[in-house]
Amino acid sequence: MALSTTTRQFALTEVRSCPNLALQTVPIPSLQSGQVLVKIHAVSANDNVVPLSDMAGEIVALSEGVQGWKVGDRVSANVVPDHLLERRRLPGYGDTSLEAQLGAWGGLVDGHLTEYIRALSLVAIPAHLSYEEASTLPCAAITAYNALFCGKPVTAGDAVLLLGTGRVARLALQFAVAAGATAIIASSPDEKLAVASKLGANVPINYHKTFDWAKQVLLVTEGRGVDHVVESAGPGTVMQSVSATWFGSTLGLVSDVTSVVLDIIAESLAQFNDMLRLMRAHPRTTRPVVDKVFSFKDSVQAFAYMVSRQHVGKAVMKVSEA
Repeated sequence: MALSTTTRQFALTEVRSCPNLALQTVPIPSLQSGQVLVKIHAVSANDNVVPLSDMAGEIVALSEGVQGWKVGDRVSANVVPDHLLERRRLPGYGDTSLEAQLGAWGGLVDGHLTEYIRALSLVAIPAHLSYEEASTLPCAAITAYNALFCGKPVTAGDAVLLLGTGRVARLALQFAVAAGATAIIASSPDEKLAVASKLGANVPINYHKTFDWAKQVLLVTEGRGVDHVVESAGPGTVMQSVSATWFGSTLGLVSDVTSVVLDIIAESLAQFNDMLRLMRAHPRTTRPVVDKVFSFKDSVQAFAYMVSRQHVGKAVMKVSEA
């Protein structure tokens, strides 16, 4: 079958104006040396500064010089294509750079709400995941993995506190459970906490009903406090999160851009592959939660759904039906 020479894509008509996304048809640029052409099957929505960084698809063409990949391979693209593997401050991952971060998909570089992309920094999707599930991984999952394993790694028997039930907190919960940790999650409402319990949370706390919830965390840890905190709920919960720790604990402050404590923005290709090894070893525990799947033409509604905060899991746009 002949490859398409054009791709449909959504483009912003104004900066930060997702309701004004416009569907366009444009030529597919020629592949440069080392690049592959990926047919995108699914894209997940993020309601943050890299809204279209996450995708999953299959390789349909390769340029000269490409090694290790073949047509038909199922892949996902690293959020920061130029951050591969550096060994400086964080063992195995290292510092990133401003230049690399500015090249992140969905930032200053066009994102993935298109049918085809040229790429060179890829990982192989685990066989047990669908395209829709795999599309949720590149940003939130690596952030969660970084928070738990790339400073002082979480180990079996540790106590982990997760704040909120958003995309990072939920995936951090699943990774903590896979590592054999005791998972304590503080969030609301009760319906979202019920989902967290099904994913393995040992102690769900509704922080709107239990105002002084840090005392509850200390109670269930017999006064010791937790070993790790993944704080993604915002400034209103930080001080209680600190109160729930003990000497030597790690606290990851996750915002839309980065983590204050653990440099969560790093997200190297090596880190992505390490996270996928964990997921392959624990396929049931770490399976991503997809809340709702939208068609490609309904992509604007997918973003509106994410912004509404109705979701428990990611909203995904199904780009290709084949």
